[in-house]
Amino acid sequence: MMNMTTIYNELLALDIGEVIQDEPMYKHTTYKVGGPARIFCEPRGIDELKKALSFIRNHQLKYMVLGKGSDLLFSDSVFEGVIVSLNALNKVHYNGNIIKAQSGASLIALAYQSAKVGLSGFEFMGGIPGTIGGALYMNAGAYKYCIADVFESCQILDENNEIITLNKEQMQFDYRHSILQSHPEWVIIEGTFKMNVKDPNEIRAVLDKRKERRMSSQPWNFASAGSVFRNPANKAAWQYVDEVGLRGYEIGGAQVSPKHSNFIVNNGYASAKDVLDLIHLVEKSVKDKFGVELKKEVILVNWENL
Repeated sequence: MMNMTTIYNELLALDIGEVIQDEPMYKHTTYKVGGPARIFCEPRGIDELKKALSFIRNHQLKYMVLGKGSDLLFSDSVFEGVIVSLNALNKVHYNGNIIKAQSGASLIALAYQSAKVGLSGFEFMGGIPGTIGGALYMNAGAYKYCIADVFESCQILDENNEIITLNKEQMQFDYRHSILQSHPEWVIIEGTFKMNVKDPNEIRAVLDKRKERRMSSQPWNFASAGSVFRNPANKAAWQYVDEVGLRGYEIGGAQVSPKHSNFIVNNGYASAKDVLDLIHLVEKSVKDKFGVELKKEVILVNWENL
């Protein structure tokens, strides 16, 4: 394999957008933890993204595509490959009650923009600090709503760098699941959503009410990845965490939030290992006491060799 400096220089020469060497991943995740990526690039458009992916695949480089890094826990180790950020693919187009949004579009911004023009359906996203791409990948949801509810279709780049369209049936949506999770080589470019027309003030009132609820019940002022565990069928994950006595428990700079015990927060000086150790402690404690295996919502990245 070519060395990383050569790869960096060749990627720079492709003129695809921003390309950085040894970029710390704590700058690109909501947990604010994570070691450096050998190369970090942010293609400025779809053509540039295709160019970057062709180069990466032709050279058989390790790579990962991400948005705002809101559901990811990167290890403290070096990521020996290329991180491709989709944040520059953030265009949104409104046409009647149809919204087309590129994968890097912010969920929170989209929820408020849609409210302004009287389109309802994205209210549940008002507090999710991710992007459309991540939301489609995870079938993100809150308040008993999810992205699948308003989904029409999406465009993806497949493993051959061809743009293909998937409809709702083909996406195989389920609780926090889509077909994209079985195809890591596919990259989401854009989603199309069918919204309901409503009074903007009515939509805004729902967003404001939920924001108030979130502010009072979630540790919004600390770095976190939102809910760490999926809710088991019979009881909310946070109740299990409370019942094993871990609310407020700390390892290093990571803490089970005293405000909401399905959140693990970074108190400002946590390492990725602190966060993972705390996740493992919660899992073990709940399994030992209740025989219940909590499933992580958070995706672990670059822990393979540790």
